[in-house]
Amino acid sequence: MSQTIRTAVFPVAGRGTRFLPATKATPKEMLPIVDKPLIQYAVEEAWAAGIEEVIFVTGRGKAAIEDHFDISWELEETLKARGKTGMQADLKQIARAPGAIAYVRQQEPLGLGHAVWCARNLVGDEPFAVILADDLVLSRTPCLRQLVDVYEKVGGNVVAVEDVPRDQTDRYGILDVVADDGCVARASGLVEKPAPADAPSTLSIIGRYVLQPEVMVELSRHDKGAGGEIQLTDAMAKTLDRVAFHGLRFEGKRFDCGSKEGFLEANIAFALERADLRGATAEILERYAHSLADDTEGA
Repeated sequence: MSQTIRTAVFPVAGRGTRFLPATKATPKEMLPIVDKPLIQYAVEEAWAAGIEEVIFVTGRGKAAIEDHFDISWELEETLKARGKTGMQADLKQIARAPGAIAYVRQQEPLGLGHAVWCARNLVGDEPFAVILADDLVLSRTPCLRQLVDVYEKVGGNVVAVEDVPRDQTDRYGILDVVADDGCVARASGLVEKPAPADAPSTLSIIGRYVLQPEVMVELSRHDKGAGGEIQLTDAMAKTLDRVAFHGLRFEGKRFDCGSKEGFLEANIAFALERADLRGATAEILERYAHSLADDTEGA
């Protein structure tokens, strides 16, 4: 029987330079998708998967994340006095009991693997999840919940995967697949950002992982990989001789919110999912589509 996944690690130390100047004084994880910060979607996904402890691996300038997941007595009292009990209740759900959320700093930008390793003392010797908030997934069942369900059946390391165009394999960690039922693929190898001609498949890892403690042991060696950084994919690959590895083609739509295009699309998609915004969003899109069509005809 697989050991329960209780802890999730959130690497959030990145500078978010692609979103400057918006991220000059605001963490990119705090940028809103409609009216909720990107990081809150990721944390709520973890809680929905049964995660009990959240670990943020932060850096300089990330204090807003800490404040967001804390209690704001003054704001809650103001909302209560103004009769805005719904908003007050929403804020209460963000905070958790003392000790359920922890923070540790990544003092140098040495790669995703290094960021995960920074949480080693808080994770301990047990399996854990990793969530990259930049990868936002819109799905009926939360993406991490899907991974945990598969993990409970197959054990080992389980990651979320999706097929990408072959000319984009050099952007992702790619699986070397030995068995595939169309939903869950078993891998015998992993390659970080291979050139398209060298990629063993087009099945790429996105930002959801369920990992065994053996991965943390490999990360502790601080071996450098692609880009001179400590790569999480490399550490996972080094455990393949003793830890089973599976990729799950998750149900849902993934948005790369680390890019401006993906961030914009996510805002539109999530707005269309909301009953209070669907009509207005559709009307706005239609208006701009007509305007664009008119501009094209007049060109």
